[in-house]
This record gives sequence, structure tokens and C-alpha cells, in this order.
Amino acid sequence: MSTVPRSEPVLEIRDLHVAYATDRGMLGAVDGVDLAVAAGESLGVVGESGCGKSTIGRSLLGLLPAGATMSGSVRLRGEELVGISDTRMRQVRGGELGLVFQEPMTRLDPLMRVSDHFLEALRAHDPDISKDDAFERARTALVSVGIPPTRARNYPHEFSGGMRQRIMIALTLVLHPAVIIADEPTTALDVVVEAQILDLLDMLRRDHELGLVLITHNLGIVAETCDRVAVMYAGRIVEEGPVAEVFADPKHPYTQGLLGSVISVDTTKLRSIGGAPPDLVDPPSGCRFRPRCPKAFDLCPRIDPPAYAVGADHRAACLLYSPDVTGGPGGSESPVEVGS
Repeated sequence: MSTVPRSEPVLEIRDLHVAYATDRGMLGAVDGVDLAVAAGESLGVVGESGCGKSTIGRSLLGLLPAGATMSGSVRLRGEELVGISDTRMRQVRGGELGLVFQEPMTRLDPLMRVSDHFLEALRAHDPDISKDDAFERARTALVSVGIPPTRARNYPHEFSGGMRQRIMIALTLVLHPAVIIADEPTTALDVVVEAQILDLLDMLRRDHELGLVLITHNLGIVAETCDRVAVMYAGRIVEEGPVAEVFADPKHPYTQGLLGSVISVDTTKLRSIGGAPPDLVDPPSGCRFRPRCPKAFDLCPRIDPPAYAVGADHRAACLLYSPDVTGGPGGSESPVEVGS
């Protein structure tokens, strides 16, 4: 893991809300999320399945399904993306915001040569680019991810899974984006290839001063790759801060539970978080984690906790850290624990 100094964000998200229409009503997949990523910085977004991680990535790129609603502010290099025209969003998508998908074979056309994928992507943003120029840029991008340019004329099925993911990364890089969103980019890979892909993303981020948003459920990947981590639960960020600080001293009970569930060579007893994430059509009142929280107390169902500062650059959305309520630092009593 490398660390970059905090600077002006290249991507800034404020009060982002995304909801999907369902037969039972609107499902709030993302509810009031604030995040920022600087140039050259990597941010890991972690949490259980269904917490809203991938929805954030797709909403930034304007890839939400019909019937979804989105509000709030997303600024890329100072430009507001929420509400922009479809024409401008097509320019931003790929050209300024890149996306690396989870499974490359679902994104690569088996009937097209690799070089034709690059030609298609480049001409979508620059219709006047010549075929020779496009192929030269493709070869340069492929070399940067460790693929010999002689293989540009091959078809996707002629590559291994790890090589196909390298092609996807090269397709993203060839358009020179400011930020790359990598959504579970190593899920289908074995651990050796996974390490190679993560090292590649980290090297490219540093060499090109890219902002990187890494969406994953794997805490180990975040620990090794990211500068900062944002922990999501039920559509909200419950804890955010520098990776080293959050992992060494997690503040939110959910983060503590996630880290406590990680298996290592020293594990002698399996641990898990009891219960299940809430129904986001009708989420619980107050703190959304409190039905599963071993530290919940009487105010948790009544107060929706904001993010409290728990360090110089570390915040947690938990009433345990409020100076104004019972049980918080400076409060009059300790919280009453319920659960185990």
C-alpha cells in the first residue's frame, strides 16, 4: 500500500442518492453518500453484498437502469455530472471516467479482434482518428499492461482470464481517464493472477496520477492496495479514513465485525456478524446497523447518526462517538449493550 498526500479532489461526491423502482416502492440503494478521491489516490469501497457499492460506480458513469433516480452532486475536475446531457455523459464515460468490470468476457465481443475493440472505443470519442493511429495507441496501451503488441490481432478467447482483464484495463487507459472505477476486478481470478492485476492497477495509478476507486468485498485487497477506505452498510458510508488507521483501530461496530470475520493463518475460531442487512425499501429507524449491533443502546432506534470525527482524517457514523448523547465521549453514561 502506498500513501499519497491529500490534495484537491479530482472526483467529489456529495449527498448522493440513488433509488430503484420496485413493486413495493422505491429502494434506496445509495442514501446520502459523501466521498472524494484525489489524483494519484486509491479509495477502497467495501461492504457486504447489496450495500450499494456497485451502484455508486454505475451511477457515476450514468449506467443506471431505467426507473432509477439519482440526486446529489458528482463533480469531476470541478464539472457537475448530475443532470448533464446524454451527449456529454457519453464523452465523460471512458474519456474521463473509466470502468474496469468484474468479468471481462462479458464485456469483450468474442467475434471482434482485440485491436478492433480499441478502434471502436477510440472512434467513439474521436471519430476522425485514423486506423493506424488507433492501432498505435492500442499497442502502446497493451504494452503498458504487459501484453505483447503482436497479440493485438488475437480474439478474446485466445487469452487467459488474467490477460483478458489486462486487456480491459488497457481499454480503459487508452482513453486517458482522470479516474478509474474498478468494480471487483479480480473476483474471477486465482490469487496469483489477482496479485498481478492489483500490482498493475497500483503501478498505473502512480505512473499516470489516476484516481482509483476500488469496489470490493475483500478487505485484504484494500489493505494491500488502497490509501483510504470507505465502509458501506445499507446504502450509507458508516466509516471512512486512511486504511492503516481504520484497519488498526476500527471505530464503527460494523467495521469491527467485518475485520473480526477475516480469516488468517492465525485464525482459531470463525466469527461472523449475526443477522442480515436490512430491507432498503423499508429500512429500520435510526441507525441502520443497530438490529445487528452488539453495542446498540436506547437512542440508536431514534437517532440517525451523522459522521463524527474520530481522528484527524477519520470519521464514523455511530452514536458512540457523539459528545451530545448518552454514551458518547463526554456523555453522562456508558451505552447499554444488547446482543452478544
